[in-house]
Formats: sequence, structure tokens, C-alpha cells
Amino acid sequence: MATHMTAEAEKAGKTSAGRIHCVVVTPERTLFDARVEFVALPLYDGELGVLPGRTPLIGRLGFGELRTRDVTNINRYFIDGGFVQVRDDVVTVLTNRAIPATEIDTAAAATELEQAQARRATTEDEQSEKAKAVARARAQLRVAEHRV
Repeated sequence: MATHMTAEAEKAGKTSAGRIHCVVVTPERTLFDARVEFVALPLYDGELGVLPGRTPLIGRLGFGELRTRDVTNINRYFIDGGFVQVRDDVVTVLTNRAIPATEIDTAAAATELEQAQARRATTEDEQSEKAKAVARARAQLRVAEHRV
């Protein structure tokens, strides 16, 4: 019973302190693991903001900017798909690729955009893949523009 009370007190402390734990994991490594005040995620159909006390959910990520905010700074990452789980003030992001905004090679992203735009697409599937590649490259460039 004492363990249960301690866990409840700890959970209440997390919420009252206004912090959530955010973890970003790629196949290679854990890229980010910290307590923050806010997380914004690029879902496949829009953006999701997460504050302490958020109702649990599992969502499919799209490509775009993941932002975390704490008292002193904002961290920005380009995320390329994956999944997110929000539960008990813990945001867990599983993605194949996450790049800190400060490490994005804008020249390479611009080249990717040019190549995607120049890609020939005759079938519906090819057109869909071309549109995704263009949108992915543009999203990467947008994230790079906002690096702090």
C-alpha cells in the first residue's frame, strides 16, 4: 500500500510541476530524453500539442517538426514518420529518422526537393510517392529555417 501511495504522490508531483517526460527513439539511439513543459508532434493528419495531464493516446506520426519546450529553451527536430504514445505524462516517440534542426543540411534538403520535383510520375502510385517526397523535403527545409 505504501508503494501505491508513493507512486500516486509522484504522479501528482509531475502534474503539479507542469512537466512531462519526452523520449525520442530511433533504431540507432535514444535521441532525446528529458522532462519538458510542452511537446508538439507532427501527426500524419495534423499537429498535436501535449501538455501535462493529457488523455492517453497512440498516434501515427507524419513528417515534420517535433518541438519540445522547457523553461529555458525550445528543441526542434525533423521527424520522418513513426508512432507516438502519450500515457501518464510520458510522451514516447518511435521514429525511423529524427534529425535535430541544428544538424539539418539545408543544401542536401534543397537537392532532395529539386530531385523530388523533377521526378517523373505517370501512375497514381508514382504521383503519390512524388507528392510525399516533395512534402517531406519541404518539411525538412521548414524545420531548418526555424533552428535556434
